[in-house]
Amino acid sequence: MGVSNRRRPTLAEIRAEWPPTVDVPTAGAAFGLSRSHSYELVARGEFPAKVEKFGSRYVAYTESIIRKLSASD
Repeated sequence: MGVSNRRRPTLAEIRAEWPPTVDVPTAGAAFGLSRSHSYELVARGEFPAKVEKFGSRYVAYTESIIRKLSASD
């Protein structure tokens, strides 16, 4: 799932529409981060949600994103 317009999604949209995992740029958009900054944070182990590498791809867990965003409300 990619974000084409870089608009920050709402928590309600994430809960209702996102699959269990999303790519790093999409996850970053939820936190208001750019694509490049999101990957920098992943590389440093500082991304605000749980991220795992599968092969050559990184994915972020939607549930982790929801928990983090809910905690910051």
